[in-house]
Amino acid sequence: MDNIDEPKLAAPGAGLPAVEHFFARVLFGLKRLTGSRETFNAKFIEERARIRGLIADLTPEVAGKRVLIRRCRGLEDSSRFWSVWMTLDHLRIVHNAFIGILTSLANGKVPDGEANTAAVKPDPGVTADVVAAYEQSCDALLATVASIPNIKTSVRFPHPWFGPMDAFAWHALAGGHMNIHRVQIERIVAGAR
Repeated sequence: MDNIDEPKLAAPGAGLPAVEHFFARVLFGLKRLTGSRETFNAKFIEERARIRGLIADLTPEVAGKRVLIRRCRGLEDSSRFWSVWMTLDHLRIVHNAFIGILTSLANGKVPDGEANTAAVKPDPGVTADVVAAYEQSCDALLATVASIPNIKTSVRFPHPWFGPMDAFAWHALAGGHMNIHRVQIERIVAGAR
């Protein structure tokens, strides 16, 4: 909403610092070994509720204001200058991508194309309409997961940071991804006020 000069950030898709990327892979591997569909759903639902609480009373001026934040763990540098609405738009885009990937893998097919973090960046001009679209994407992702009888698929699709993953691993990623962006929203809100 504000006319602010773009800060100099890394290019979209540049990834994480090497050490952080290494530890993210290790921790995500452990999460997949110890988690279940139920625990992954619970994490997603918990983070969704926390995001709802953060955005419930925001004015359009605060929700639409792009704020340069200190980078959160797991967040690409290029994502540090977003608004709350941009963050919700990113989550909506990613949820819809996850739905396509999960559906494809559950049907024994490798999705077309490739997963690319640069391809899921939000629209800087997004408006308050994104809130309903984001909520719908959350509902649709949970419904998709519930519709898959065997989520540990034999077919895999590579994530750019975590390598080839079955549907179970893609589902595992959803709640952790929400966590990263919930922290981002907290920082945006603090900086916008």
